[in-house]
Amino acid sequence: MALELPPLPYDATALEPVISANTLAFHHGKHHAAYVTNFNTLTKDSPLADKPLEEVIKAVAGDSAKAGIFNNAAQVWNHTFFWNCLAPNAGGKPSGALLAKIEADFGSFDAFVSEFKTAATTQFGSGWAWLVLDQGKLKVTKTANADTPLAHGQVPLFTVDVWEHAYYLDFQNRRPDFVAAVLEKLANWAFVAQNLAKAS
Repeated sequence: MALELPPLPYDATALEPVISANTLAFHHGKHHAAYVTNFNTLTKDSPLADKPLEEVIKAVAGDSAKAGIFNNAAQVWNHTFFWNCLAPNAGGKPSGALLAKIEADFGSFDAFVSEFKTAATTQFGSGWAWLVLDQGKLKVTKTANADTPLAHGQVPLFTVDVWEHAYYLDFQNRRPDFVAAVLEKLANWAFVAQNLAKAS
C-alpha cells in the first residue's frame, strides 16, 4: 500500500487570517504532497514500504545511506502532526491536566510560551519547534530540517513548523509574529492534551 497524502483536518480557509488558504495550497498541496511522493518512490518494493512511518523513522535514523528515506518519512510525519496541532478559533491557554503539567515542569504557562518562542525563532534555517515529553518531563526542543523528536526517544506533543514555506506568503520574514499568532489563535491544546494523556 503506497502512502497517501492525508487530508487537512479542516477547511482550507479555516485558519485565516493567520494561515491563508494560499499558504495551505502550497504547504499541504505541494510540499507535503511531494514528501509523500518521494517516500513512495524511495521505498517502492522494499520492506519499508508497508511499515508505519514511526517505525521507518526509527529504523533509518542516523543511517547516512538512508538519509533520503528518513528525510521524506520524517517530513510526512512532522507535517501530518503539525496540521493536527492547529485548529480554528483555538490558541490561548490550555486547561486541566495539560496546564497543570506545563506549570509543574516550566514554572508557569508564560514561561513555557517564552521558551517555546525562543526555540522557534532561534532555530537557524529550516526546522521545527516542539513541546515533547522526555522521560516523564515536558521539555521544549527544536530540530533542524526534517529531524524529529521520534528519532531521539522523545514523545512529540505539539509543534510549529518554522520552515519558510510555512509562513512566508503570510508573514514574509516575520517568523516571531507567525509563531506568536499560532500560539495565541491556532494552537490545538485539546490535541496536545490527548497526546499527553496517551503518553503518560
